[in-house]
Amino acid sequence: MPDSLRDLKTVVYAFGEKIGSIAEHELFRPHINAAALTYEMAHDPEFEDLVSTFSHLTGRKINRFTHIHQSADDLVKKVKMLRAIAQRTGSCFQRCVGFDGINALYSTTYDIDHKLGTVYHVRIKKYVQYLQDTDKMVAGSMTDPKGDRGLPPGRQQDPDMCARGHLPHKIGLAKRLASLDKEGKERETGS
Repeated sequence: MPDSLRDLKTVVYAFGEKIGSIAEHELFRPHINAAALTYEMAHDPEFEDLVSTFSHLTGRKINRFTHIHQSADDLVKKVKMLRAIAQRTGSCFQRCVGFDGINALYSTTYDIDHKLGTVYHVRIKKYVQYLQDTDKMVAGSMTDPKGDRGLPPGRQQDPDMCARGHLPHKIGLAKRLASLDKEGKERETGS
């Protein structure tokens, strides 16, 4: 287990219990092991061609989970990679939503900048290069908790129970919500 996970200053609750260290908690162990396999397989000669590729930004070898799709072949290899990992983990490996989100942001920010003259794409390119250089795992939220489903979002007792955006923010849109990952079941608060 990498110490980087133990060193995180997380605030995580599961089933009403504050979790001291996600790296040591039995509830998170299967997810941590599955995510770890996405790093291990990138260095395994049997899977290296599927789980590794070369950055279009730097030309350096990177984990495919930090790659921006450049061709139909990239998409085919992505699907084959996901299958190969799923066959070994038998569970969610925690990287798909973030992977797809980064690719969507890369494309969308380019279009926005072209239309509005903004610089979001420059920022996302720098972020993607950072992810590639450090092989960081990007996670994505699958859904918000919804709170009291009998009330509309604006009438919730806890406004963080529904996703909402705040403007302005120094880097663009700031998002604040409590989220539930459908596969991992962790609850986190982000801003």
